[in-house]
Amino acid sequence: MPAWAAHGYALWDDLKYPPGFRAFDYVNPDAPKGGELRLVSNLRYSTFDKYNPFTIKGSPPAYLAGMLFDTLLAGSMDETASGYGLLAEDVSVAPDRLSATFRLRREARFHDGSPVEAADVKHSYDTLIGPYASPGYKTLLEEVEGIDVVDARTVRFRFKKPNRELPLVVGALPVFSRRWGMENGKAKPFDQVVMDIPIGSGPYKIGPVRFGKDITYVRDPNYWARDLGVKRGSGNFDRITIKIYKDNTARLEALKAGEFDMMTFYSAGDWARRVNGKRFDTGELIKYAFQHKQPSGFQSYVLNTRRERLKDPKVREALGLAFDYDWMNRQMFYGGYPRVKDLFGNTDCAAEGSPSPEERALLEPWRGRIPDTVFGPMVEPPSTEGPGQSLRNNLRRAQQLLKEAGWEYRDGALRNAKGEAMELEYLDSKEGGVRTVSPWVRNLEKLGVTLKFASVDFALYQQRLDKFEFDITTINFPGTHNPGQQLAEIFGSKAAKTESSGNYMGVSSPAVDALLADVVRADTKAELLPACRALDRVIMHSHYLIPQWTLMSHRMVYNDWRLAFKAPMPPYAGGEDWVMSTWWSKKP
Repeated sequence: MPAWAAHGYALWDDLKYPPGFRAFDYVNPDAPKGGELRLVSNLRYSTFDKYNPFTIKGSPPAYLAGMLFDTLLAGSMDETASGYGLLAEDVSVAPDRLSATFRLRREARFHDGSPVEAADVKHSYDTLIGPYASPGYKTLLEEVEGIDVVDARTVRFRFKKPNRELPLVVGALPVFSRRWGMENGKAKPFDQVVMDIPIGSGPYKIGPVRFGKDITYVRDPNYWARDLGVKRGSGNFDRITIKIYKDNTARLEALKAGEFDMMTFYSAGDWARRVNGKRFDTGELIKYAFQHKQPSGFQSYVLNTRRERLKDPKVREALGLAFDYDWMNRQMFYGGYPRVKDLFGNTDCAAEGSPSPEERALLEPWRGRIPDTVFGPMVEPPSTEGPGQSLRNNLRRAQQLLKEAGWEYRDGALRNAKGEAMELEYLDSKEGGVRTVSPWVRNLEKLGVTLKFASVDFALYQQRLDKFEFDITTINFPGTHNPGQQLAEIFGSKAAKTESSGNYMGVSSPAVDALLADVVRADTKAELLPACRALDRVIMHSHYLIPQWTLMSHRMVYNDWRLAFKAPMPPYAGGEDWVMSTWWSKKP
């Protein structure tokens, strides 16, 4: 007998919605269809050169994957670890948790009218773990043994070991037609499927395109899932146009001019000082910070430990001590950002205080191979506020750490025993990034460290990241309430040796690999929490990252004359995702 309810799957067996539910609570199930939503691209590059979002090379349009490709299961925005049947009408998990079987809906259709079949699911899986797809998929699916087509409408995923997360992982894979990329009856290699129009099954298709300016997604009026509980009240706009601008200034001025309807703000200066004008005065544009309960993520300065100068954790800790975040938050961010402290902020997985007995049991076998400080209180980012805390004291501590690591100031620079100067490069794709790095650069100069700011175009930036050809950069890592196999893509030893992976730091540690395995195989929350907290301690005490800042709200401006939504915002929603999927037009 299957171990979980057939209409969906929850990581911890706590589905909110019952079988046959009409709609998610946060949508308007009777929302009118029609009208247009005009958005600005959330991507850093200024154009796109492919319609395939899954291959390694090239840049796809913003939001394409979510618009065009359905999945076996669909998550909800008011739960953290649940999936409800979308392409699949039911899911059953074997009692030993070594397989999950999905039965497809008879009515599921691709955009060309053909049925979604088990063979398409297998083709999608095989393609995504193949040599031409982003390597992140292969890492994510590493614990999947294989996939079997049971019959035309049934597919079974086999797992290498019991893992509660895997049914959700495979249930969230994008499914595309095996006919996508066919040419003269023969399938092209996937890396050559570039500008072929995707054959997906999602609520939107690609509409008018103006390269370098915008792309419009057009609602499919015959969308097969429009009356399902997981989709009712969503996909309400007839057209969603994504506009492209070259920089933040152009975006902001275009918003004020009425060129698009919604924009999320990441600049504290823009939010505090420049979100104003005639359309705000009339009430056409509304400025609002929507509070959420999403994980804070761990946006950080990434230190590439593949570089000789950054191998020593004492050096990395010293660099972090020169970063005066408190000053930056006061002087540059209008006090608007709390600081990131660790990997799992705003979740139950965050480590606090000293290790619990359960955490210590996981850490003890690695004593001597992980920092000794791991066994004490959880590391806190250095501060310059409060009794006894100052930049001067932090720099003195940094100087001592650098001396212990073999670096001393002489002949006008910080040098090692060979006389080599401590010179590092900060890589960015935005010239404006120098503003937030400059205070750190000045503080490092006081230690004799030279940090040069290098701004390159986005294509070269991405190429250098993919090949790990950098010293320091900034990465905004998304957080999660339910860490699992996805962390191996960021911290696993195998990923450290794989180009285009997310292990930018070069973490290659048997202890980290073992703790990742503990996280993945956790069968209960009581097993998960010590494992992820122990991992949190090892990573943060090793100083691979210098934590930056986060934001616990979606700071958005929207056109109140054109757009409507059901309040409040669901607690775990992404800003743009919530708008695109559940809002509707006042002028259909």
